[in-house]
Amino acid sequence: MTELTLYYDGQCPLCVAEVTQLMKADKQQKMQMVDIQQSDFAERYPHIDPQAASDILHAELPDGRIILGLDVAHKAWGLVGRGYLYAPLRWPVIRWFADIAYLWFARNRYKISGWLTGKERCETCSPDKGCDIKK
Repeated sequence: MTELTLYYDGQCPLCVAEVTQLMKADKQQKMQMVDIQQSDFAERYPHIDPQAASDILHAELPDGRIILGLDVAHKAWGLVGRGYLYAPLRWPVIRWFADIAYLWFARNRYKISGWLTGKERCETCSPDKGCDIKK
């Protein structure tokens, strides 16, 4: 049974890199990864607004609840035994600052990806198939 459906931006090289790492670590296949850039995304997932999912990371729990942002990263990495990577970012006080920093990152992820990797956007990225990255 899928314990988390994670909706990620398949045009973001940093997003694809993290999803690729999550998929490699998810030996028990507890997660399903869904690219919000798929042409049929809105039809397949009408309950998820693609623009909202682009603005802030979305994931869905088995009971239909939606979690957002760093809560998604913490939950996802927790499912593969590495929740400690994001746990400090969920602590009181730190959480507030971390969420503000995350929202800034999410708004600027293509630019940041360009700075860090030299690649701003993927045209045909996939955690399964790799990336054909265009600047």
